[in-house]
Amino acid sequence: MIFKSKANKALDKMEDPRETLDYSYQRQLELLQKVRRGVADVATSRKRVELQINQIEAQARKLEDQGRKALSVGREDLAREALTRRGSLNTQIADLRVQHDNLQAEEEKLTTASHRLQAKVDAFRTKKETIKATYTAAEAQTRINEAFSGISEEMGDVGLAIQRAEDKTAQMQARAGAIDELLASGVLDDFSGSRGDDIQLELDRMGGRDVELELAKMKAELGMGSQPQQSIEQGQGEPQAQPTQQNHTQQQPQRQPGEGV
Repeated sequence: MIFKSKANKALDKMEDPRETLDYSYQRQLELLQKVRRGVADVATSRKRVELQINQIEAQARKLEDQGRKALSVGREDLAREALTRRGSLNTQIADLRVQHDNLQAEEEKLTTASHRLQAKVDAFRTKKETIKATYTAAEAQTRINEAFSGISEEMGDVGLAIQRAEDKTAQMQARAGAIDELLASGVLDDFSGSRGDDIQLELDRMGGRDVELELAKMKAELGMGSQPQQSIEQGQGEPQAQPTQQNHTQQQPQRQPGEGV
């Protein structure tokens, strides 16, 4: 029972109603062809019986003529023999007529059945084509709805492919961002040389600023005691020109009274 149920389920899944209808229609055509062949066979047998009846009737007429001729010449014995044979032929003719009538009735019955079967086959063909067209339209509508809803097998594969592509893209973007951060922080070396040159230029520029700050600090130590801090603060903006101007300004109050400016 389990095997039959699973087999029926598998067959039901594989079955296409259109193919089943076409197969049924083909079987009906074969049956109709057999009925027509049977009608033709019965008609042939009937025609053969008719030919036999005609031949025997011709022989019976010939024997009747022979009996009359025998009586006309005084041969009664020959006339009796001819009439006896004609009686036997008449018996055969009667049997053949019974067979002929039976064959004719059978032929008419098969002919009627053939017409009825032909009408049923034509009606089945019309209904078959209607069902096939309806099934095809329903199948197409179902596939369209499945495609819109994304539950079809093809669209499911497309959705999985898109999802994998998006995941790989996000992973690649994350990797690229991480590498940029590592290069910017100096954890990884940029062997192309362009980023290393920029960093080295920035370091060199900062080193030059430190030299100017040291120079301003030394000048302040040689002048006033309060000058180094102010020189250092002002040196961060313009390390070259500003310290000299500040030293000159602060040294002017040290001149003695009466000296020329």
